[in-house]
Amino acid sequence: MARLQLNKSSLAREAASLKTYQRFLPSLDLKRRQLMAERARAARALAETEDTIDKVVRDLGAEAPMLSNTDVSLDGLVTIRRVDYGEQNTVGVRLPTLESVEVDIKPYSPFAKPHWVDFITAKLQEALALNLRKDVEIQRLAKLDEAVKKIRQRVNLFEKVLIPRTQENIKRIKIYLSDEQVSGVVRSKLAKRKRAAATSYAPETIL
Repeated sequence: MARLQLNKSSLAREAASLKTYQRFLPSLDLKRRQLMAERARAARALAETEDTIDKVVRDLGAEAPMLSNTDVSLDGLVTIRRVDYGEQNTVGVRLPTLESVEVDIKPYSPFAKPHWVDFITAKLQEALALNLRKDVEIQRLAKLDEAVKKIRQRVNLFEKVLIPRTQENIKRIKIYLSDEQVSGVVRSKLAKRKRAAATSYAPETIL
């Protein structure tokens, strides 16, 4: 880091820098708070999706004990055909979105399968879509975590480093310039006294 110059030009530069830092800090802090709010929403959405997945699993266990019937094959009953993802710009952060999910249902005859297979098919579709949503929400939360971390670092840089250091530099320069001014006045007075003393004690000119 360059050595601080203790002069008026340096004082002007430091004052301009301080004004810039103080102007940008509120907008950075606002963005930090907005990102933290978005991060909290993303965390709640993920928790809700996880709760819904747990409920689907519980429902399957409670309402479909017939799943243990190995005589009825459910392999490949529901598979993913297509998933469309999108992107959303939130407070300057690009977040993934889940746009649509298409599934294939393996054809089966209602006469060849028990009636409860329809229920299982619907629940499997729901579970597939929920797990895809969960994956996207995990990615969103991770991106927001990283964005919050970066903006906190920038806010801390301004609050705890740049602004205090610039204020300290301004203080040092002002003290130095003030001392120099006082020293200049003292030197000027001493010089005047010396000149006055030299004039008072000058030998008389002999004609």
